Amino acid sequence: MRQAPNWTAVFSLAMGVFGLLTAEYLPASLLTPMAVDLDVSEALAGQAVTVTALVALFAGLLVPGLTRTIDRRVVLLGLSALMVISNLLVAASSSLAVLLLMRILLGIALGGFWGMAGGGPVPLVPMALLPRALAIIFSGIAVGTVVAVPLGSFMGGRYGWRSAFLAAAAVGIVTLAFQWLTLPRLSPTKATRLRSVLDVLRRPGIGVGMLGCVLVHTGHFALFTYIRPFLESTAGVGPDGLALLLLGFGLSNFLGTLLASWLLH
Repeated sequence: MRQAPNWTAVFSLAMGVFGLLTAEYLPASLLTPMAVDLDVSEALAGQAVTVTALVALFAGLLVPGLTRTIDRRVVLLGLSALMVISNLLVAASSSLAVLLLMRILLGIALGGFWGMAGGGPVPLVPMALLPRALAIIFSGIAVGTVVAVPLGSFMGGRYGWRSAFLAAAAVGIVTLAFQWLTLPRLSPTKATRLRSVLDVLRRPGIGVGMLGCVLVHTGHFALFTYIRPFLESTAGVGPDGLALLLLGFGLSNFLGTLLASWLLH
């Protein structure tokens, strides 16, 4: 019997990517008011991005293996719930230490979701439609880059930085409900072992290529995390101008992704 594609479930995974990316990027657009409110330096407030990324790195390697015997639907719903909890508790944080602990929860959700998102659509669509399903899922990255960061900056300027995280939690709740209604039972699949990852890295050229990717991403986030303090202190950009600049950045990112896809093809 020919498998019918479950596009609503695929779109629910795309919403998960959008929600996670929104939560991950928000501190970059809210760094100055977060630092002022928590009475810390902007450099320390920027560690909200660092700790999430570090935890996500290890969670992406460990979560798929640790949950290999559990229904994938249950795991994905749990990770989306963790994203909601993290955003709510970040919005209620009274100190930097509490905020960083809550961002650790987001790192687990982020890394775990990325670790399984690539294989998520396999049971949902026929193999011939898998590239399209993956493109839809990871389109959440482009949408999040265009919408989330400038909107977070705008909301932070109007209603305070905590409102942006509450809005991200609301997006997460909608995502969780949509996934609950659309995701079917997804039988556990064989998880990639850490040894397999190391074997791939030892292949000629792969390690150098991955190092290049790490350096590019490190440079990107080193700039992006502290772009708001730089623009405010050096160029005198206000909250509204910052929102427009970040919107331009997101649109450029989206167009660059399209151009890269065309070049690769």
